[in-house]
Amino acid sequence: MRFPPLQCVAMGLVVAVVGFFSSFPIVLAALSAMSASAQQASSGLMASAVAMGVTAIVLSLVSKQPVSVAWSTPGAAFLAVTVAPTGGFAEAIGAFIVAGALTIIAGLFAPLRRAAAAVPLPLAHAMLAGVLIAICAKPFLALGSAPQTAVPILLTWFLVSRVSRLFAVPAAVLMALALTLVSGSELIMPANLITSPNLTAPVFTLAAAISLGLPLFIITMATQNSPGIAVLRGEGYPPKPGLMLTGVGVASVITAPFGALQTCIAAITAALCAGQDSHPDKSLRYWSAIMAALFYCAFGLFAGVILALAQAAPAQTMEVLAGIALLGVFANSTAIALSEASSREAAAITFLLTASGVSILGLSGAVWGLLLGGLVLLIARKTA
Repeated sequence: MRFPPLQCVAMGLVVAVVGFFSSFPIVLAALSAMSASAQQASSGLMASAVAMGVTAIVLSLVSKQPVSVAWSTPGAAFLAVTVAPTGGFAEAIGAFIVAGALTIIAGLFAPLRRAAAAVPLPLAHAMLAGVLIAICAKPFLALGSAPQTAVPILLTWFLVSRVSRLFAVPAAVLMALALTLVSGSELIMPANLITSPNLTAPVFTLAAAISLGLPLFIITMATQNSPGIAVLRGEGYPPKPGLMLTGVGVASVITAPFGALQTCIAAITAALCAGQDSHPDKSLRYWSAIMAALFYCAFGLFAGVILALAQAAPAQTMEVLAGIALLGVFANSTAIALSEASSREAAAITFLLTASGVSILGLSGAVWGLLLGGLVLLIARKTA
């Protein structure tokens, strides 16, 4: 039996800490917005972490490439600002399964893969920026309503980011933990430290499939799956998009009834696992993705403890963490959305309509933003 290189073990731990603790607050916010109970939320966080861990192990071993897998943080942000379907969490889970099924189809059939890639990048990022703006504004709103919480967390994030952007959000999480422990709030730990899975039977509706499932699929494809595959290609690996998309899609469908969000190919952590710092020998870097996956699974098993700490945290703590965790994503998406003059007007319409949160005919603002923005862009190109 071959043991993983120590350098890959260390990189795997770094990737897992950054990937998990930089974004779990937005996952919890998404589950809460979708009307998940505390038990369903802890199960969902656990299932999401285990799903990306197991999927990364399988894909990395099969391909011998550092395939880093994540939960869809942009997708979670979209869910966090979206009104829960009338059928509650069960209906949301049905939409999660739809998004996963579309990913499987995209993996198996190149035409759908090309169709998903054909969504204009400025509009996809405008939709994501429209989703994120409300979340990213909350840390600064908290400066007025809860400065005793917002100031230490924001200051920690800012100071650490001057040294290492990679560890800025995990450092802010540590500050939030310190504030929670000294706040005197009642901390109710779960009866079992290891989180138990909670199965919720899905409910399928056309409205949820279109308003939640379809945007979740598009956002994840445009901002996670496609860039993640591109990162591997950029590092000199020959990625297998069909295998990778099918793998994360199957994982999404299987784990959705346990509350897991969309599983996807990672982008930022993929660069860590596939880069030179992972290991000098390119053929051994897949061990970094495998070790990160094992740590993800370990973190996920204690999801109930993490949820208990989040519930005991001072008011607006999780909102502040979620906002700063997504600031970089918001800045990048806004820059891409408005970078091209020819699509700027259409992107602005998509951004504003999505950010408005309006719901018309049962369809979310994100869907209408993409549709209207796409129509404006099409007309602009026809009349140019």
